[in-house]
Amino acid sequence: MAESHYVGRFAPTPSGYLHFGSLVAAVASYLDARAVGGRWLVRMEDLDPPREVPGAQAAILDTLERYGFEWDGPVERQSERSEAYMAVIEQWLRSGLAYACTCSRKQLDGLHIYPGTCRNAVHPLEDAALRIRVPELEYAFIDRVQGEFRQHLGREVGDFIIRRRDGLYAYQLAVVIDDAWQGVTDIVRGADLLDSTPRQLYLQELLGVTQPRYLHVPLIIQPDGHKLGKSYRSPPLPPDHAAPLLIRALHALGQQPPGELAGAMPREVLAWGIGSWDATRIPRVHSIPEAQLE
Repeated sequence: MAESHYVGRFAPTPSGYLHFGSLVAAVASYLDARAVGGRWLVRMEDLDPPREVPGAQAAILDTLERYGFEWDGPVERQSERSEAYMAVIEQWLRSGLAYACTCSRKQLDGLHIYPGTCRNAVHPLEDAALRIRVPELEYAFIDRVQGEFRQHLGREVGDFIIRRRDGLYAYQLAVVIDDAWQGVTDIVRGADLLDSTPRQLYLQELLGVTQPRYLHVPLIIQPDGHKLGKSYRSPPLPPDHAAPLLIRALHALGQQPPGELAGAMPREVLAWGIGSWDATRIPRVHSIPEAQLE
């Protein structure tokens, strides 16, 4: 029976083009949603204009279409959501949960945890980053693939930034506000964000929103040891290799597509994936060497 309440999403950052690692995450989130009759949204996490590659947003959407993906509703953009983020921050500033931090990068260089230097300093908001106070508590959740994950926010993270000194909003804040706003029930993404989840659980708690389910898929590691990603100039997805790369993504996710899919169209590959999706087959390892996918 279809679970129509399921809402999933794919939220790429347009600091580069889609690569094979992002394709694996897209396939996992798409199949997980469609296999239960759920909705699948696309959101551009364009919070950092200086790092955005011109034309990347259009190229990402074009690639998704060429690879057979169909999303529900309009593409939302975080660059258009500043008022919503600031409204939340203003509430936290009034309650004392958020505060201004004037520490420079040089002052914090080499520190793994923010030491709380500005916690009680009451600096003006101008020319300052804004941080959220974290409790001396451990946050835990059960990931559908990775299992239990725990993190003590006070000892392992410290007060973290929710708006940068240059006025740009932080990923941790925006993703929580937007997932709640869009009614996202299930978050399927790469294991590099596993460590961010406890911070997001805390912000969800502050906002009084329902905690979504999480599924973190393993990362794809290049032969040189770097994860496939925009920062390491991973090759963009070629439009004429959609079906073979979708099949390769299915293998990376532990699925077992039949050999006859080799000559199929992209939407046929995804249709097979929807009908055969088994999330329990996804490897638990945090990363898969690219060589193992050949």
